[in-house]
Amino acid sequence: MTQALVIGAGPAGLMAAEMLAQAGSSVTVADAKPSPARKFLMAGKSGLNLTKAEPLATFLNQIDGPDLLRDIVAGFGPAAVQDWARELGQEVFTGSSGLVFPVTMKASPLLRAWLARLDHLGVVLRRDWRWTGINGREMAFQTPEGAEVLTPCVTVLALGGGSWSRLGSDGKWVSILAENDVSCVPFKPSNMGFRVDWTAHMSRHFGSPIKPARLQADGESVVGEFVVSSRGIEGSAVYAVSRAMRDGAPLTVDLTPDRNVEDVTARLAKPRGKSSMTNHLRKSLKLDPAKIALLQEFARPLPQDPVTLAALIKALPIRHQGPRPIDEAISTAGGLSFDALDAGLMIKALPGVFAAGEMLNWDAPTGGYLLTTCLATGRHAGRAAARWARDHAPEARR
Repeated sequence: MTQALVIGAGPAGLMAAEMLAQAGSSVTVADAKPSPARKFLMAGKSGLNLTKAEPLATFLNQIDGPDLLRDIVAGFGPAAVQDWARELGQEVFTGSSGLVFPVTMKASPLLRAWLARLDHLGVVLRRDWRWTGINGREMAFQTPEGAEVLTPCVTVLALGGGSWSRLGSDGKWVSILAENDVSCVPFKPSNMGFRVDWTAHMSRHFGSPIKPARLQADGESVVGEFVVSSRGIEGSAVYAVSRAMRDGAPLTVDLTPDRNVEDVTARLAKPRGKSSMTNHLRKSLKLDPAKIALLQEFARPLPQDPVTLAALIKALPIRHQGPRPIDEAISTAGGLSFDALDAGLMIKALPGVFAAGEMLNWDAPTGGYLLTTCLATGRHAGRAAARWARDHAPEARR
């Protein structure tokens, strides 16, 4: 039986292992942590967003990567991900925004069912096995029992990106590949918050949501919500425009996305009598204290002219000090370049070694795109690795 190794037990790695096992390989999965899929489980704590139910072309347009990657995701897109979850006994539902979740709203039941299926297929999971090097087909590990070397016929790397290192995605594999003349694109944070040096008066609003609001950066526009925190701004609406912000585009926020500028101007122009500006904003536009504080933070002293003030409310410039540290980002761009890979996601300089998941150089927003792409690339790499192992099985050795 062909020996196959998968390094990394996140969604991409587990999917690759399943494909290899289904193809008849004897599969070992090695993971550096004591338990598998830690980032996957963390994502599921707030409701596991598996994918997004929308037309495939719309879905693919959200993925920043080469045509090869989009073709791979098209082969295992939103509908296929939902079917996969159901096959594992996890019913799903689609929310009003198109986001798809397990009915349980948790990752752990799905992961348990998946691990049970892999166990039934004979997949062996090695825990606390940290990959330390490669020499041809020899894969070196540091394990609880000391140094170990495996020599599989085929290997799939699914080592994650460069964020959330405590959950396993520490990016240390970059140096191992560099030692083997495989270069990588430097990591950049993605789907991250941004630092803001608030003045003292904002502290009372830390933890407050700003909703609804329209965020705009370099032509990207989204209506949603974000949170004011002691560290800056974060949340789904910020993540949606974070790529443009990361690359230098200024951010503006529309605090009244349900009103046009003429309506806002007219409401502000009404006599306010003895009311303070704060009360006038609250009464005329129904702005809550957090929105008013944000307006004061970036536009004080507020103009008295209704036209000028309305323009600010509809496009408030948000000054920030750049992305939060990369380790806090939900995901990362950068990593292994697709130029270093063949169509099956095999590393050209390392025959028999494939790669999948977030360690590849691609980018996508939250909302199901990240997980779907990781699953799709794991499936694609696992299938290609199984074909390669079949063709090269006579060379396999332990």
